[in-house]
Amino acid sequence: MSRRSSRSSTMDQGEFILECKAAYLSMFDSIKEKIESQDSLLEALQQTGRNPSVKILKKYWTNDTDELSFDDFVDICKKEPVTTSDDLMKAFRKIDINGDGYISLEELHKILTSKGEKKSKSEVKKMIDEVDENKDGRLDYKEFCQMVMSTTEESKKMQRKMMERKEKKKRQDIERRGDISGSQVSVRSAASSVKIGTPAGSRKSSLLSIGEGSPPIPAQRKSLLHTASSSDPDDLPRPSPRVKKDKSRQGSVSRAHKLDEPKNLREWTHTKSKGSFFMEDGSLICHQYDFNLPDDSKIWITIQPQKGSRGMDSSPVDTSVFILRDRPDEDGNLLVAFTEHRDSRGKYGVSCDLSAGKYYIMPYTTGCRFKSRKSESGKEAKLVSQDKGGKYVITKSFRKVLEDIFDYSDLDGNGFMSRKEFNLFNIRTSGEEVADEEWQVVEDRIDLEDGEITKAGFLQLNELEAEDSEGDTEDLWTTLVSMGYNKQLVMDQACPFQLDVYTEDCDDAELDVVRVDSYPTYPGDLSFDDIISKSFIKHGEISRVKGMKDLCMYTYTNDGWATLVLDNKSHTRVRVELDCSRSENVTSNHDSLQRTLRVDPGSTVVSFLPLN
Repeated sequence: MSRRSSRSSTMDQGEFILECKAAYLSMFDSIKEKIESQDSLLEALQQTGRNPSVKILKKYWTNDTDELSFDDFVDICKKEPVTTSDDLMKAFRKIDINGDGYISLEELHKILTSKGEKKSKSEVKKMIDEVDENKDGRLDYKEFCQMVMSTTEESKKMQRKMMERKEKKKRQDIERRGDISGSQVSVRSAASSVKIGTPAGSRKSSLLSIGEGSPPIPAQRKSLLHTASSSDPDDLPRPSPRVKKDKSRQGSVSRAHKLDEPKNLREWTHTKSKGSFFMEDGSLICHQYDFNLPDDSKIWITIQPQKGSRGMDSSPVDTSVFILRDRPDEDGNLLVAFTEHRDSRGKYGVSCDLSAGKYYIMPYTTGCRFKSRKSESGKEAKLVSQDKGGKYVITKSFRKVLEDIFDYSDLDGNGFMSRKEFNLFNIRTSGEEVADEEWQVVEDRIDLEDGEITKAGFLQLNELEAEDSEGDTEDLWTTLVSMGYNKQLVMDQACPFQLDVYTEDCDDAELDVVRVDSYPTYPGDLSFDDIISKSFIKHGEISRVKGMKDLCMYTYTNDGWATLVLDNKSHTRVRVELDCSRSENVTSNHDSLQRTLRVDPGSTVVSFLPLN
């Protein structure tokens, strides 16, 4: 009897579906979610104890495959057998190079060095020590099987528990739908209900393939093996995030704070600029600034979303600013300060003393309200019509949107669009800078005022484009989509903001918009995410996760939001279960308040905001 037929005869069909569902929900929040990559398919199959070769994967994930549903996943599991004792014996013999019946440190290290993530000998030794019952420093066949199969069985038990909890939570949500409490809760209470654990069933994989069609070997686990041994999620470690008792960090998000604005601010020199956040393919893009300070001075910086700027839930998008040096200080730090306090209108501000020099001013939003739209439905708005003479003209609704776009692109707020501002607009909408000959076309076709485009001239340019294309709106829609508008002419993928910089002792400071793009890499090969994580770690409160020496959690709160930083100091991806489902009136920069996070080496940031 084949392994496949044996498998189907020993497991009830309903039980089989439940096993597949539990494995699927260990990766996704719902079986309605799709598998969107070959790597995700491999990981999902590994959660069921299967370890397909590259050849098998390509059989189900072809060049024409964009996604697979849960039903597709179940069908694949029916066709592909789970790992058997024969597979393990083949794997054991393959790793046992000298054929002495044992897997030594050198043999296992050689395999883990040639395939997958590189491992040091000390890391491989830790893997062996955890299952080496007779402490001889090597693995016999029994110990090898224990290392592989125990992980798989623990995973399945934990997956079932996780599935039951998610389904229970879903039932509770359905029961109380439409009856959500409107009471305000502090950010701190929202953060304190987060439960961090690393269940055995949430590992990257329990098996790892070695070559085309070859049998499995143990996954490279390192810190993944320091998880809770209990199969009950309620028995997992629950460190309680603590918040500093400093009054400046104890504010409930429901009460407004008055910014500590300098009393003599009217006497300071004021420089301002507009800007916008844009969402593009799930990545954040925004206007970014150089700040040149000729003299030492005290500064005051504020940022706030512009009127009408709303997130996906129609609430104001949170905005803040990070001030960076142009080169690391003696301790290797780039961060100078960032905004933490706000007023009732959502304006954030920060005051600090700066030495003369060059700085970067980087706008930031947590992403709790500003996210990629999941889908777009509804009737497409009409952009162009024909008048009685047959001339193509832009519609009234499109004209209103173009006026708003002009105002957002007029960064200095002088009522005109300079060539530099028009160039930034063009880079955003077409990806190209405005060449001299193109600017000459602008000058030839519309009237300028002091060399700058008026609002009427900007509207005229778009009408000329509609007329030149004989009513074809493809390029017009490209402009709208690039500026964050959907097909109903609603801005839901952009957030305009106002940035104000005041200097007390310097009259000729310069605030210069240098780009509208994703965040660059800074001196010292630091990403902006690295800088944000380090700042929240520095200002937050640490909570160590029991049994996870390589994973720490830091809780940071300010007047508007709370952030958890999961700092993974190991060299291996770990999984943590994030459960904020008992919190009310709160939203997160992740799609669900209860989900499994994959934390790569380094830091992962999870933020929370009140819904209203």
